[in-house]
Amino acid sequence: MTTPHHKSTAPAQGRLVIYGAAVLLALYAGILLFASYDPALLGQLWFLPGIGALAAVIANTSGTGGGVVFVPVFNGLREHGVMALDPLRVTAASMAIQCFGMTIGGLRWTDRLLHQPDAGAAGVAGAGYVRVRPRDFALVIGAVLAFALPALLAMQRLAMVDGQMILLGYKIFSIFLGLALIITTWTINHKRAERARLEKVDLLILMLIAIPGGALTALFSVGVGELVALYLFIRHYPVLLCTGTACVISSISVLAGIVWHIEMDTVAWEIVLLAGPGAVLGAFLARPIALWLGAKRLKTLDGTWIVLSAVYLIVLNWVF
Repeated sequence: MTTPHHKSTAPAQGRLVIYGAAVLLALYAGILLFASYDPALLGQLWFLPGIGALAAVIANTSGTGGGVVFVPVFNGLREHGVMALDPLRVTAASMAIQCFGMTIGGLRWTDRLLHQPDAGAAGVAGAGYVRVRPRDFALVIGAVLAFALPALLAMQRLAMVDGQMILLGYKIFSIFLGLALIITTWTINHKRAERARLEKVDLLILMLIAIPGGALTALFSVGVGELVALYLFIRHYPVLLCTGTACVISSISVLAGIVWHIEMDTVAWEIVLLAGPGAVLGAFLARPIALWLGAKRLKTLDGTWIVLSAVYLIVLNWVF
């Protein structure tokens, strides 16, 4: 007996990503035409497209922001006298790059949501594949952003925080985040079955962590997406729900947050012009990489990178 197929109202597979890429291309052209940047400096930053691609792969496989990769790079630029970026400009540059990478990544994951394979299907899905309900996907994003965005915008406009404390807080946060990812992967979640439906208690907790998450994003350019992904991974929901919602939330958060930095003229557009296209490429590749790795290897690799990059920053600033 066959199950009747219902006509889908979702856009054709990949169409959502194409539309988003077209909008980002127009924004990129606007930066080229109207932003203030030094063409001579672009040659010294030739390596940034590759860094942008790497950052976006890491960011969009796990839901973490690209700042985890870019902060060490920005530190190196300052140490070698290429660009002296203070913490506020580091945050601005990271947010601007994520506007490209996290947006494409979020659209890729949303496209996957709208065109999921059937549960238990062979091939890509594999045995034990759990479908994510679009309702759960939308609920997580909407509930988190309702609290995170006001916190982010308020922190940008009202808080006066010492730059060194921002950097130190970012490093400590990254280390704890990475260790938590690794530990939970190989302990409480090692043999648990993935949850098929979003529970009300999890939605409430996500709304609570959205407030500090939004504030962290304002300070470090990352925060809310990581907290959402980490919590959902701990609760052992499917990768599509954990990483997909985190990427969409991060994308909308940085798009909202970059407005203030543009108004304050804190964005180093040279970095964005070079790293942005790389971030788009990396974000496009991230989803199939994440699905190929599987949850355990994915979280272990991402957590390890987060810890190592944060330790590198501490050693660079306090030892040398």
